[in-house]
Amino acid sequence: MRFVFFHLMPYPYLPDDFDENHRSPSLTFPSKYFDPQLGRRLYHRYLDELEYAETLGFDGIAVNEHHQTAYGLMPSPNLMAAALARRTERAQIMVLGNAIGIRGNPLRVAEEIAMLDHLTDGRIVSGFVRGIGWEYFAHSINPTRSRSRFNEAHDLIIKAWTSDDVFQWYGENYEYRYVNLWPKPLQRPHPPIYIPGAGSTETMKFVAEHGYTYMSVYAPSRVVKMWFDGYRAAAEEAGVPPDPERIGFSLPVYVAETDEQAHREAKQYLEWLFLKGLKQGSEIVSPPGYMSQGSMRGILKAGLKPFAELSYEELLAQGYAVVGSPQSVTERFGELHEQLGFGQLIALMSIGNAPHEHTKRSMELFASEVMPALRPLGVASTAGAAS
Repeated sequence: MRFVFFHLMPYPYLPDDFDENHRSPSLTFPSKYFDPQLGRRLYHRYLDELEYAETLGFDGIAVNEHHQTAYGLMPSPNLMAAALARRTERAQIMVLGNAIGIRGNPLRVAEEIAMLDHLTDGRIVSGFVRGIGWEYFAHSINPTRSRSRFNEAHDLIIKAWTSDDVFQWYGENYEYRYVNLWPKPLQRPHPPIYIPGAGSTETMKFVAEHGYTYMSVYAPSRVVKMWFDGYRAAAEEAGVPPDPERIGFSLPVYVAETDEQAHREAKQYLEWLFLKGLKQGSEIVSPPGYMSQGSMRGILKAGLKPFAELSYEELLAQGYAVVGSPQSVTERFGELHEQLGFGQLIALMSIGNAPHEHTKRSMELFASEVMPALRPLGVASTAGAAS
């Protein structure tokens, strides 16, 4: 089992009337509520936590991209990766990922990741994401073009990384008279690629056919199982045996000395994440045309309740998060591993409005007591993983 420390870098200082007077922390939430002095301190705190994760033995430290939102303060995850590059030595630095579907110049992503590959001595991991619906609105891009832009940007970046000759590119969304990447990536043929999926059959097939790593987003474990099974089926169809290490299970994790303490502390942090940070209506998350009809049909069949309707107890019971003492967390992940068959655990441990001291202690307990117990876990049986 591999372990990744994932960070959203949220802005937790929301106004007292947020629940009553603001529909979402994203897109339309006024930036007047951002305090630059608090933001400055948060950035340094969050980078400290990512660096500390490496010293604790996490295999990867991960950042991601979001725009115009208090949910995550990383409109440029590559900047964060660069800040980490010279302050770490061992862990993979994972950009999970660049939202290439909203980029006007995908070659910039190819160039920056190639530079980061050298700065990290070949430790960079490149995630590609489509971006959430609201981020297309934020960039004045028609969300119905999301899939087309993502696919073309991906193909362009891969060719730029791997081609030894100057070439031209004339596509549906992008045109370049000259493509001649300097520098080329250090890792050959290119850095590892991760792509998250939220039930899109197109994404499952895309990841499987390219041999990339498929990672989940926050959902009940029964739904994540359907996604992972769908990816495994797509991999088998593509003739690529689904290596569990190419399946990443992503969710919030909080550990304290006892179950009672863990739940007492974690309740408000998870409620901030799911009820405030993820307070986003479907009209801005998945606007019409953003997903194919088949993929939207699959999501509707899953019968997911809006985050705002989920209690703390439901979040835990349904597998949205794992909270408890080291022993309880270890046992819970043993159950989830048997059910889901993942080979990487991508843990969000700086959750919502959790203070640094609680986050740090949770990380320490997880690294010292949970990781060693889970590290040897084998792969769930083929029958169990695909049933």
